[in-house]
Order: sequence, then structure tokens, then C-alpha cells
Amino acid sequence: MGKSNLEVGAISDPRFEFRTFGREFDEASMRMARLSNPVPEKVWERRSKEIYIVSATNDKNNTKIRDGKMDIKTFVTEKDGLEQWNPLMKGEFPISKDVLEKEVFPAFAVDMPALSKDTYTLDEFLEMVRANSSLKAVSVEKQRFGYMVNDTICEVANVWINGAKLVSINSESTVLADILKTMKDVGIDGCENINYLQAVKRVIGMIDKPFAN
Repeated sequence: MGKSNLEVGAISDPRFEFRTFGREFDEASMRMARLSNPVPEKVWERRSKEIYIVSATNDKNNTKIRDGKMDIKTFVTEKDGLEQWNPLMKGEFPISKDVLEKEVFPAFAVDMPALSKDTYTLDEFLEMVRANSSLKAVSVEKQRFGYMVNDTICEVANVWINGAKLVSINSESTVLADILKTMKDVGIDGCENINYLQAVKRVIGMIDKPFAN
């Protein structure tokens, strides 16, 4: 796989990613900060409030809503223990019946609710989610600190999932070798790779599995 220039906070070719969650990564966080090249001020610290929609019947599509916009990413492949996710759809509320029927609910792999309107607000969409026993709308707050180590985009994040706090640390790039080197340099190469979808499901009990870190 060829190497391409990455910029923190910018869109690039589909990346591979290592991410892990746990109670704390103080030493790894300190090493990441010290090893980092300078990054743009806009990614020094970012805060957001998001809603993740998780489905008990699907682990391949990761759906989140932020600032009234829906973003669905789909799992592509795993290589050397790293995951690659690509955009599946992007939408904005109010959202059309056509998009819900053809893209959103098929991504959840659940039965289609009866849709009688041409468009739906965010609140109306969340009502449909809550009415489906296989779906959960989960509050996720993030405080993210951006870094760049070994030409990989990195971050340390404080994450509150329905109010339960976790810490996440990650490295992503189009070049797998750079991620693997960063994991070793930072000291997280022995940690479990967990994406946001799996982390949310563990916190809310949809997956009966503890965090390893």
C-alpha cells in the first residue's frame, strides 16, 4: 500500500485504525504527546456530543449523529489486527423517507418501520429507534486531543458513554507499518483493538464482555 500525506482533521484515503478503550492510559498518553510532531491548533482539543445508534443484529455498520447530521461507516476488512472502515452514507435532518428506507434502516439490519411521511426530524427518527427492541440510541460525549506520531493520525480521548467514562487512544493511517510502529513506540501494542461500536455495546450491555484494559 502506497504512502500518502496525512493531515490531522482532514479527509484522506480510507485508513486502517487501531483503537483501544480502558480506564486510563496515562503513560501511553504521555509518550504519545512527547513523540508527536506539531499538529494544527484546531485539533489540540475538540469536544463533541453525539448519538450512536447501535443494533443488536449488526456489527458491520457504525452510525453516529452529530450536529444534526448522520454518518454511517461500514467495516471493510481487517489486516494485521487493524480495521478499515469506509463511509457508507452521510445525511442531514430532516431526513427523507427514501434515505431511511434505502440506506439507514438496511444498515441496521432490522425490520423497516412504517413510514408515512416524506421527511423525518431527528426527534421523530429517535422515536422510531426507541420503538425497536433491537436498536438503542446512546449518548456519547468526547473530549479529544490530537497528535501525529510516525506519520499516523493519533488521539487520546476522554469518552462518556451514557455517562460512563472511558479513555480511548488510537492511531490511524493508510500505511499499516506506521500504525504498528506507533503502537509499539507508545506502548499499546499489547492492548485489545476495539472500535467505538463495540465499546458502546459493551457499556450498555448489548455485548456481555468486559474491557481488557
